[in-house]
Amino acid sequence: MSGKSLLLRRVVKAGGFRSETASVTRVTSNEGGAAEPDQVDAVSPTGESPGLKRLLGHPRVWLPPIVVVTLLMSLLAVLYLDSILDPRKNLHDFPIALVNQDEGEGQNNYGDQIAENLVAQIPSDKIAVREVGIGSAESMLRKGEVYGAIIIPSDFSKIMSNLAIASGANAPGDITKPLITVRTNPRAGPFATGIVTAFFDEAMTQVNAKVGEQLTAELQKAVGPDGELPAVTKLTVSEPVNVHTVAFNPLPDGTGNGLSAFYYSLLLLLAGFTGAMIVSSLVDARLGFAPAEFGPWFMFNPSAHVSRFHTLLVKWGIMIVVGIVVSAIYVGISAFLDMPMSRAPALFAFGAYAIAAVGITAVSVMAAFGTAGLLINLVIFIVLGVPSSGGTVPLEGQPPFFGWLANFEPLHQVFVGVRAILYFDARYDSGLLHGFLMTTFGLGFGLVLGVIATRIYDRKGFKRGAI
Repeated sequence: MSGKSLLLRRVVKAGGFRSETASVTRVTSNEGGAAEPDQVDAVSPTGESPGLKRLLGHPRVWLPPIVVVTLLMSLLAVLYLDSILDPRKNLHDFPIALVNQDEGEGQNNYGDQIAENLVAQIPSDKIAVREVGIGSAESMLRKGEVYGAIIIPSDFSKIMSNLAIASGANAPGDITKPLITVRTNPRAGPFATGIVTAFFDEAMTQVNAKVGEQLTAELQKAVGPDGELPAVTKLTVSEPVNVHTVAFNPLPDGTGNGLSAFYYSLLLLLAGFTGAMIVSSLVDARLGFAPAEFGPWFMFNPSAHVSRFHTLLVKWGIMIVVGIVVSAIYVGISAFLDMPMSRAPALFAFGAYAIAAVGITAVSVMAAFGTAGLLINLVIFIVLGVPSSGGTVPLEGQPPFFGWLANFEPLHQVFVGVRAILYFDARYDSGLLHGFLMTTFGLGFGLVLGVIATRIYDRKGFKRGAI
């Protein structure tokens, strides 16, 4: 075999140029018959090969990744920070119920005066006050339709009148002040309680001062222009209304102060999103449509000659199984960690459905757009999805753009369903039906996209293989 050599070469096209690189060694036979390796692509003393220098000389190799990553991370920073930095400034259409049960009559109905003053003091461009009855208010709280309720009791005017009489007579003993109850709704969102109490405290400070001035004027009129009200009386009527804040149906321990629904929803989305990437890459590698690299080992199986559509069906089937298995594992881990779950079967079923829906849609996007589908999925499910989920800061405390995104972003739909199961006893009218229907809509979109794209590619003869 003297004079014979074995040389393996590969032609690589990258960045608009052709570089011909040889295998690491050329095997030749010397006169003694022993094989000696002969380096084909010599390496310089600096450790740089000629191929590396040629790569660095072509910006189309290294510039696009830098630009894409920079733009994507900039978008990520803008959306994530803008969604949480100033909820008070961005607040709009924040729903609160106002219940006036006062039974006072005519000019002595202090409840009407308090309600009117509250509505006037609360900024209408930020807070949406809904004046309803006690039954409707409690129903809204149970469904998560309002973040809090202000309740004026039926004996408010009676107690206020007694306060004025007792203060004017300077009667000994304790004087009872009328009470307004503020019910917060911690199950509707972790930041909602703080927003409700902050705005109500500001409004009640002004309302108390106004009502106090009115009572003081009435008492001063009773004692005459030359009379002097006792200091205790002035102090008592300066803030005539007491406020009691209480949580409506408070969350139990083990819910992360209302964040468990958001993080559980994020787990479901990640299972579908990342699961789709893993399933797609492993199936493609096994069927010979893409290489697989394991450390120093490189594997490229022969093509299985399976159509794009049939490959997609295989991936869809795998994602359905993944959804069932992973959802069961999530429920088991949650139970092990003592997370409250009054409707565990519903949580499992909705979780499996959400994982499968997200995974099937993500697989379809990759089947339609190829490698670019990875970036599209990242933007849709993570970059745009997390800040518009409403799971941390309420959507009413974010710029309106995020509320628009929440109309179709997958994570918000999943979060609404999970929150209904974990916090609102799986009531269909507390968001579960909405979450299910929107998840179904997303699943339908993914199915249609996948079928149309792969069928067109197959019929046009775009077979999966090297170009």
